[in-house]
Amino acid sequence: MPDGPAAHTWRGAGERPVRAAAAIASSACDLADLAQMWQVTGSDRDGLALTAGWSGRWTATWKVGGQQVSCLVNQMGAFPVPGCQPVRHFGWATRQGHRPGLEYLASTGRSHGFESHAEQRLLLALDFLGVAEVVSQPHRMRFETAESGVREHTPDFLAVTSDGGRWLLDVRPAGRIEAVDRVKFAASAEAALACGWRYGVVGGWQPHVMTTLDTLSAQRRPLADRLGLMPVLLAAAAGGPVRFADLVDQTAYPAVARAFAIHLIWHRELAIDLAQPLGDDTLVWPAAAEARR
Repeated sequence: MPDGPAAHTWRGAGERPVRAAAAIASSACDLADLAQMWQVTGSDRDGLALTAGWSGRWTATWKVGGQQVSCLVNQMGAFPVPGCQPVRHFGWATRQGHRPGLEYLASTGRSHGFESHAEQRLLLALDFLGVAEVVSQPHRMRFETAESGVREHTPDFLAVTSDGGRWLLDVRPAGRIEAVDRVKFAASAEAALACGWRYGVVGGWQPHVMTTLDTLSAQRRPLADRLGLMPVLLAAAAGGPVRFADLVDQTAYPAVARAFAIHLIWHRELAIDLAQPLGDDTLVWPAAAEARR
């Protein structure tokens, strides 16, 4: 792991560092903290036909058990997400301009489809956040525009959080969002609002976030702690922030303990600042301490 600056000051030789407020505390963040979200504006909404009763005219088509099922947008909030399948197939062909694939999520115990590296990175972040369910390309929505009549849009993901909340999500690098995209994203934002869901367009990521999550994800699966290292690590961090290198050195097997420390950070039992590079100088503290701040 590369060394890098950490958010801390030093008290003196032999004393624990003092942790400054973390920019992105790993144990208490959500997607809006990790991602650079592109914002739907009022001018984007001006392209929609939001006349009275619009949510009873716009429709969403889902795929359940291999069959297409349609509902009105104002009924989407009650649509059962478990069992839904991607509304369209993922295609693989030579010389295609995008890279589809499958990403395994430890939080759901299944692989989920993506159509680009950008979408794959979002799935990694959702896994870190511990989502309960994810549906790729969850529905095809037909909506009305002010000038072009009826159009369609298929959002990239619908995520169900651990507390039952729902995120409707699109992924598009901010520099590649065009006028036609803005109208589609505005339509999804209005539909999500009508259902009581959150909506976002992931245009990028905060610095260091993806590099660190990729490193942490190597230890996201269950680990058999036959050496009893995890209780030692939790106890060593209990007194406050400690350097990553010093934390693992508190165990009898520092090299092995690194994997278990990363595992505890991924599962949000230990915390770090995701806005800083991950290295030996990274400060680690108990996740419970973040809840008290």
